[in-house]
Amino acid sequence: MKSVFPVAADLGVERLLAEITDEPADGRLTVGDERVREFLIAFSRRLLKPDLARRHPELGSLGFFLRKGELARAVERLGDGVAGQRRAPRGLVLHFPPANVDTIFVYSWALSALAGNHNIVRVSARAAGAAQTVLEALNDVLADAHPAIAQTQRMVTYDRDDAITGALIGACDLRVLWGGDQSVNELRKHPIRPLARDLAFPDRSSFAAISVAGWQASTPEQRRAAADGFANDLYWFDQAACSSPRDLFWIGSGDAVAAARAEFDELLAEVVARRGWGVDPAMAVEKYVATYGLAATGAATQVTFNGNAVANVSLAGLDDVQRHWLGAGTICHVTIGSLAELAPAIQRKDQTLSQYGFTMSELDDFVTTLAGRGIDRIVPFGQALTFAGTWDGFNLLHEFTRIITIQA
Repeated sequence: MKSVFPVAADLGVERLLAEITDEPADGRLTVGDERVREFLIAFSRRLLKPDLARRHPELGSLGFFLRKGELARAVERLGDGVAGQRRAPRGLVLHFPPANVDTIFVYSWALSALAGNHNIVRVSARAAGAAQTVLEALNDVLADAHPAIAQTQRMVTYDRDDAITGALIGACDLRVLWGGDQSVNELRKHPIRPLARDLAFPDRSSFAAISVAGWQASTPEQRRAAADGFANDLYWFDQAACSSPRDLFWIGSGDAVAAARAEFDELLAEVVARRGWGVDPAMAVEKYVATYGLAATGAATQVTFNGNAVANVSLAGLDDVQRHWLGAGTICHVTIGSLAELAPAIQRKDQTLSQYGFTMSELDDFVTTLAGRGIDRIVPFGQALTFAGTWDGFNLLHEFTRIITIQA
């Protein structure tokens, strides 16, 4: 096992657990601990420097998420200090982040650290790109951080080893599992302590929807901004994140849908060309196989390609909604008359609905109609991949703490 934050020589699991569970010399971490805040704020400033922002735009969102004001508001919303109630850290939190989304582990870890927990994060050995940049930035900032940070926060990597995984899981008070259903189930084979808890983020699927009436009422500038935001949602993380839209629902009818879709397709193509986004030939072949496979089964009524970057698939109906990954830049289109028609097709695993052109009242009515079937978040175009303190229906700071009730 290798420690990648702080960078250290190979170490055994017993030594790691002994070091990380030891109490810092100047006192245990507490909820909203100033030592942690100062470190996260310095880390945020590093992420927002222009050199990193140009190389990895997604790190800008992480930097904003960890700004001083955002951290203060997060702790304030936690409500620690309410009469007769206090929040306390859970203890040792063990994180297993996904390999396909480079930065998700930082959000989870940062909120857990802000809650006063000691943390171990297993970083995938395949981590590269933005994830490697994050690790370098963390270690850079660590040089000026309080010693308690290096003692209580560790990120490690190791090849698959059930003995190491079992030992880490057996010592934690909360394990955070990100990844596919199979990965989550494999990790759950390792027992946790009786008082420990699970927080799991397994396979999810996400969609997008456009109100044709809202599109028609928009200005040309607003429509271009919508296409730009949708492109971010589609291409960041190669459309493989749990909140990346796979299907695009057009809410309207007849010629109005056809006209809106034609304009949207043109605007999206302009965005993709301007940003230089493309798909390599191997990915393009996968998309051709997957999309024409849908046509062969009757699920798709039309398939068109705009170079290698965009594949537009017209689905026969709601029964043919696609929840699995078909390749980066693949959009499955479905036309329906209202959001209410979509509700019966929603499943519990459906996570995010990114939308354009709907009123708050329309979206609120849709949630009422859903009646808990699925969908944990509804966001505007461009924010599907923006991480928030409430994710998959969980308030993470709440999950990373426990409540102590007090009566005199």
